[in-house]
Amino acid sequence: MEQNNLSYILHHMNEDELPKNAVSPPIFQTSIFCFPSFASFQEAITDEVNHSLYTRGNNPTIMLAEQKIAALEGGERAKLVSSGVSAIAHSIMAFVRSGDHVVCVEDCYSWTRVLLSSYLARFNVFVTFVEGTDPDEVIAAFRKETRVLYLESPTTLTFKLQDLPVLAAAARQRNIKSIIDNTWATPIFCNPISMGIDLVVHSGSKYLGGASDIIAGAIVGSRDDIDLIQKQEFLQIGTVADPFMAWLMIRGLRTLHIRMKAHYEGALAVAAYLEKHPKVKSVLYPMLDSYSQKDLARRLYKGGSGLFSFNLKTRKLEEVVHFVDTLRLFKRAVSWGGYESLIFPSAVKGGASGNAAFDDISLIRLHIGLEAAEDLIEDLDNALRCIG
Repeated sequence: MEQNNLSYILHHMNEDELPKNAVSPPIFQTSIFCFPSFASFQEAITDEVNHSLYTRGNNPTIMLAEQKIAALEGGERAKLVSSGVSAIAHSIMAFVRSGDHVVCVEDCYSWTRVLLSSYLARFNVFVTFVEGTDPDEVIAAFRKETRVLYLESPTTLTFKLQDLPVLAAAARQRNIKSIIDNTWATPIFCNPISMGIDLVVHSGSKYLGGASDIIAGAIVGSRDDIDLIQKQEFLQIGTVADPFMAWLMIRGLRTLHIRMKAHYEGALAVAAYLEKHPKVKSVLYPMLDSYSQKDLARRLYKGGSGLFSFNLKTRKLEEVVHFVDTLRLFKRAVSWGGYESLIFPSAVKGGASGNAAFDDISLIRLHIGLEAAEDLIEDLDNALRCIG
């Protein structure tokens, strides 16, 4: 059987000889591991990257989740960490020093922006934010001090795409490490490493877990890059993944391919309904035929997730509030990627965020969960009567 076969990875890879012939992998809920001899103890303590010595470094349950995620993304190794923010921070910080420069897409995740513009600025690391839709604009932002290109395709809230193969090649020519947040598409619909990207990060709290019950992050790349991140960032800072969280993620991964298909089909149906509604100004979903970057979307993605944004035809905050509060099936919450449908109105940020997208009161982000699309459309149809 093909070792990169999706079904094999999700359901069988590295599970042929589980302890006590268990069907489900056990949770190794232990802080430390012991050894039968001095020699084996010494071997582990001198190579903690590849041995289970202390769960702060490695744990069999965590390593199984890492192996599956790495295989899904087509990377040599993966590192599971305590949150998506942790994955972002480790992947960037491992490759910058004082005086270095980072190029990042402007409409990135808010905590990515804080890391680059505030936290790393304390250590004399500089950042240039770019829109990202024009590869020439991104390349023009490179300097001799640039060490990292950080991408998020599509971008948070505005869903702008970047040409990953072109930018990956340009970065590699200049010895710039390219990193992308692939949480939206997941490895089911996009494999950036195959396009030349060096490192892929995920918020495992989203689709990899799939049930809104874990906080996790993952980094995938070459063995050398992940080993460097583990030795230089992870082991020293200690953003440790929990074995039970890893076990829940393994369970979630079993259905990833099924769930992503359902999220995609539901999102397409709801987005198509919204773009025809007279109270909706525009819909920002890369997989729609009407999307401005649809050709690039078709080249990058085999499908789309359940997350997209749209603009209401109103500039009145009270109408936005009424619309949001009228919904019954969409839960008002941050994050996304679980079985439930969610709404995040840009106006809830209160403006003055430093990001124009968040300051647009008419912008609404939806996550389409696993409910029936017709039920979600009926809920939206009722709420849209509040507009105009």
